[in-house]
Amino acid sequence: MKLGKVYVYALLIMLFAVPAYGFQELAKDSLRTDIRHTSKGFQFTSADNKFQLQVAGRLQLRFATPMDQDPETYNDFTSEDQNVFKINRARLKVGGHAYQPWLKYYFEYDLSVNRLLDFRVMVEKWPWLKFKAGQWKIEYTRERSISSGKQQMLERSLINRAFTLDRQQGVSVFGRIDQGGLADFNYHLSVLTGTGLGAKENDDKKLMYVGKVFWNVLGDGVDISGSDLVHYERPHASLAIAAATNTSPYTRFSSSGGGELVGFEDGTNGQYQVKQWVWETALKYKSFSWQSEVHRKYILNHENNIHTELQGFYVQGGYVLNHQAKEQGRPLFELAGRYSYYEPRVNLPQNSQEEYGVAFNCFFNEHLNKLTADVTYFDFDELTLSREISQWRFRVQYDISF
Repeated sequence: MKLGKVYVYALLIMLFAVPAYGFQELAKDSLRTDIRHTSKGFQFTSADNKFQLQVAGRLQLRFATPMDQDPETYNDFTSEDQNVFKINRARLKVGGHAYQPWLKYYFEYDLSVNRLLDFRVMVEKWPWLKFKAGQWKIEYTRERSISSGKQQMLERSLINRAFTLDRQQGVSVFGRIDQGGLADFNYHLSVLTGTGLGAKENDDKKLMYVGKVFWNVLGDGVDISGSDLVHYERPHASLAIAAATNTSPYTRFSSSGGGELVGFEDGTNGQYQVKQWVWETALKYKSFSWQSEVHRKYILNHENNIHTELQGFYVQGGYVLNHQAKEQGRPLFELAGRYSYYEPRVNLPQNSQEEYGVAFNCFFNEHLNKLTADVTYFDFDELTLSREISQWRFRVQYDISF
């Protein structure tokens, strides 16, 4: 039996057997187990609060035309148009705590592609000093850290592919210092294998090192989610900077693991040394939300000693048009927009990629039940080859968590 199927069967057993056991025990003594449904799914908690299990699912149903994925090269624009209906994501999430409320666990499985995404254990006894081990999305960029179910736009930006570190395996220390005033900071320091999701071994003795610091300018940071659905009466803002270094066969990472950016050959062990940094801003205030990232990435190919520099940025904002409707139990409507710019080679500034996007959200129950439509315009310039091309794209998506 394939390992992926074993994961699925194990998760389904937990999904149905554990709740059944919980109801059986509850029938014996209603004071022993607390059962309820929360924003994190069905929750089972022991009477002494030493054990808690949360089980949730999420589905994304999407239609796109004339394509779904962001174009990567000039040739992507000239390929045949494809109208597509698909299950974009189908996730099963299990989390909670064991033995102590501060000893937490979480794992997430993507049923649509038969892949284990997250599996981690966290020690969160002190707010200023926490520990994590396992596999998870590394805290490097805000838009990648935001769950695909809590995004403001329908999908992440054009530059995400080039700069994300995605999921890695390793250990991390993190926390929040001061928790108030101008000296309020969050930090994440991680040491990782550096070969991507599902990696069973390293290609050499070198590891990936990642550090990120958030300055919560006004004493309250910005939660890792899109849109201001709370309608904050006072501004929540943060500035963040992160840096990473890694040596591996890869120049990029995704939810499929390690891979190569356009223009790079498949690497050998230790072939590519990558150093990169990002500067972020984020704000939420009275139904308005803002976020931005500025990236720089340096790649050294040890086989030919060629240095390559990449850069890009995006700015994104949105506004909830009818925040009063939340109190009346009616859907919230949001209009959002984003602009992204990417230079695959800094020494060739005539070659650039741009993305202009507008999205409309209808929140039936915040991010747990929403409908999103977006329109995107892509403009690719390759003036060194005397060519340029552009294209429009339309997508609509229904996202539900339960």
